[in-house]
This record gives sequence, C-alpha cells and structure tokens, in this order.
Amino acid sequence: MYNSTRGTYKTDHMISSIKTQKERARQRLITAEGVMEEEEAMLKKEEENDEDEEDEKGEEEKEVKLTQKSIVNRIIMEEVVGRLGNGDLKEKIEAAMAIRKLVRKSNSKSSKSVVRSRLASAGVIAPLVSMLQPSFPLSAREPALLALLNLAVRNQRNKIRIVTSGAIPPLVELLKFQLGNLRELAAAAILTLSSAAPNKPAIAASGVAPLLVHVLCSGSVQGRVDAVTALYNLSTCEEDPKLVLDPEAAPPLIDLLKECKKYSKFAEKTTALLEILSNSEEGRIAITNVDGGILTLVETVEDGSLVSTAHAVGALLSLCQSSRDKYRELILREGAIPGLLRLTAEGTPEAQDRARILLDLLRESPPENRLTSSVLERIVYDFAAHVDGTDKAAETAKKLLRDMVQKSMENSLSHMQLRASSPFKDSKIQST
Repeated sequence: MYNSTRGTYKTDHMISSIKTQKERARQRLITAEGVMEEEEAMLKKEEENDEDEEDEKGEEEKEVKLTQKSIVNRIIMEEVVGRLGNGDLKEKIEAAMAIRKLVRKSNSKSSKSVVRSRLASAGVIAPLVSMLQPSFPLSAREPALLALLNLAVRNQRNKIRIVTSGAIPPLVELLKFQLGNLRELAAAAILTLSSAAPNKPAIAASGVAPLLVHVLCSGSVQGRVDAVTALYNLSTCEEDPKLVLDPEAAPPLIDLLKECKKYSKFAEKTTALLEILSNSEEGRIAITNVDGGILTLVETVEDGSLVSTAHAVGALLSLCQSSRDKYRELILREGAIPGLLRLTAEGTPEAQDRARILLDLLRESPPENRLTSSVLERIVYDFAAHVDGTDKAAETAKKLLRDMVQKSMENSLSHMQLRASSPFKDSKIQST
C-alpha cells in the first residue's frame, strides 16, 4: 500500500515537472520570438532609413543635374540668339541647326514644350523667318525651315508667331521649286501652320492651294499626304476666300483613297476634297475620267466611317444632280444601291438625307434601266437579311422601304406646294 502511494506521488511529480519545463520553454520561445521580431523591425527601420537617405541623395543629385542642365541650356540659348541676330552667315546656319538639336534632344514631350516656349520667348523666330527669304542661299534656308518646324510642332502660340512674323510668302516661294527636299519641307510647314485656326485665312489668301496640288501630283508619298492634309485644313477655313481645287487634283486623290483604309482619318480628308471637286463641272469630269473613280466613291460609301461616307455620298449626289442622264447609269453600274440603303439606316442625318435623295434620282432612270419595285424589294430584303439575319429581314426591309417612300412623298408634296404658291402659275408674259 505504501509503495503504491509513493509510486503515484513520483509519477505526479514527474508530470508536473515536465509541464513546468514545457511552460518555461514556451515562455523562452515567446521571448526569443519577440526579440527576433524587435530585431527584425529595427533592421527594417534601419533599411528604410538607409533607403530614404539614398532617395534623398538621389533626388538631390537629380535636382543638381537638372539645374546644371538648365544653366547649360540657358547659356546655349543666349549664344544661339546672339549668333542669329549678329553672326555671319555661317554662324546663323550653325545657330539654326543648334535650335533644332535643342528641341529634338529633349527627353519628354513636356521638356520639348518648355524648350520650344523658351526659345520663342528668347526671340529666335523672327531671325529664322528672315533666313527663309530668297536673299539667303538654300544652304541657309533649309536649316532655318527645319528649326521653325521643330518650334511649331504641338505649339499653337509658336505657329501663330511664325505666320505673323511673315513666314508664308517665302514658304510659297519654296513651294514653287519643281523638285528637291525644300519643296516638301515647305509643304510640311504649311500643313503644320495651317492646323492653327487663326493662320488659315492668311495662308488661304496666299495662293498656296495650286502649289500644294502640284506637290499632290508629283511629290513623294509623304509629300502627297502632307499636301492632302494641308489642303483639308484650308478647306475648313470659315472665312473667305473659300478653297478652290484644280481638277488635276482628282487622279492623285482617287489613287490615295484607293490605297488607304476607307474608315481612316486620311480617307475622311481625301473624300472631303473630292466632294469639293465635285461641285464644279471640270471637277466632276476629272473624277469620272479617273479609272475606278466612281467605284472608289461607292466603296467608301460601303466601308467608310460616318464622316467619309457622308463626303463620298455627297460627291456622288453632286454628280447625279448635275446631270442625271450622264451620271446615273455610271453610278448604278458600280453597285451603289446596297451601300446607299445601308446609309439610309446607319449614316449621319446629313448622309441619310443625301442617300435617300440619290436613291430617288437613281430610280428615275429611263424605263429600260429602271429598277422595278420587285427588284428593289429583293435588294432591300437581301441587305436586311445580311444585317439583321433572316428572322428580322422582313421587318427591317419594310422599315427601309417605308422610309424611302415617305421621303419620296415628302419631296413630291414639297414640289407641288412650291408650284402652287408660284406667282407665275398659268401666267403668260405679255408683249408690249
């Protein structure tokens, strides 16, 4: 009995001792982990402090470098202005080249903008414009023009300053060069300067349009693209004189429209110029005489953007309204109906009206070529099935036909009202 009790006591004591040891070990572990966490936090804080110090040093070094660079640029600008104003020909040319480099070597758009503004404020534009005059050799005019181009890009104020400083007349003279890089650089300059609205009237009045058409006809691909954009910029001028295009612009415009994507911004500009051309009989003849001219306009109606389709259908409408007998069959032959029907449903309000009017004109062809109601309904149904599927084709076709009929009736009623209100109705001119 005694031994059994003693054995139990020893066992309980051992268990208690083990628990105590485990608890002490756990406490030591917790303490150790706490110390480790504190040490890690201290190390992390020290690292952050080191990084902050490095960042501060980096920022300070960056600020020092920027300050040094700014000082150097300011010294260079002062030297450039001095050479442009007082230097000999060689120094003027070197200064013009230095201006171009100052803008081009800037690392970001914002820094380029700052450099352009500072150079203009320092007074470099007027002497650069003076270097474009015919009294200077070509070796001076080219670097001056390149410098002005770099100053004008993305800077409306500089564009206006360049024009008010008298740059347009010497640029027009440069455009008269038959060949060479200077003519296309001048076209690029006219493009850039004409993007500023205040410059458009002065440029339009300078007689530059025919010279840009010459670049359009015989220039490089880039030169032709620049000429189109410059002519388009001038066409949007709200003041007189309005842009008048030589008919010889039609072939290169049609060729460029053939090659570009019909929904592109460039196609919008090209079709706008073609619509202007279609307003004169000479322009209409020129468009028609180009191989694939009408077809290209029809394709633009089918595949173009909202803007280019409106211009393309406007040109086709101008052709047909000027002489239905002459142009209606040519337009029908190129398969214009499906694109025009789509335009009545999906185009801009102006394009929809133009498409409906043109469709009415196309239906007024001679009996042997006239579209019968069944043929027209079949065309409309096929188009509707292609757009909305066969399930909704009948409903869509009915809506399209209903809109066309309603527009036709409105036009007829308008004509009847006009005739009824005429003061000369049934009157005869009396001879005296």
